[in-house]
Amino acid sequence: MSDHEIHAAVEAFLNEADDAYGEYEQGYTDADATLRRLETAIEELRTTAEE
Repeated sequence: MSDHEIHAAVEAFLNEADDAYGEYEQGYTDADATLRRLETAIEELRTTAEE
């Protein structure tokens, strides 16, 4: 995996995490939904890093 691909994967993860946290802070989602969203983003990052 190239540095560019890793950088893109980390950037995508951080954007998703920021969005999930922001929606939680604004009251749009509850804690369980936010955690599931973060778990999905973590798994996607992990999968990308393993390729």
